[in-house]
Amino acid sequence: MRTQESGEDYLEAILLLYRKQGYVRSTDIANAMNYTKASISRAVRILKDADYIYLDPNKMIFLTEKGEAKALEIYERHQVIAEYLEKVVGVDPETADQDACHMEHILSDQTFDGIKRLLKEAKEA
Repeated sequence: MRTQESGEDYLEAILLLYRKQGYVRSTDIANAMNYTKASISRAVRILKDADYIYLDPNKMIFLTEKGEAKALEIYERHQVIAEYLEKVVGVDPETADQDACHMEHILSDQTFDGIKRLLKEAKEA
């Protein structure tokens, strides 16, 4: 199943929140992403139905194996693209981060692999 851009953003946010604080609640996602609790509730239901997350009895949110794999993929894409834009293209860090947030969802695997290769070559030069 191909996740929507917003679903990928939620998965990435859950991954980063869990790494930062060791737990994730719906309110944490709402605060981090500046979304309403209703939006988060809908997204949580969709992600749960797609087997990307599960909730424990205390309503804590956890990534499933499938969800973690997808979140790590999106996070890697974000990091690599942001670094490429900053170090190779010369974009300021804030703009690189914002642009990477959009680009991570639309680039083909072939284009992303090319960016990774060019970034590696630039680091080795």
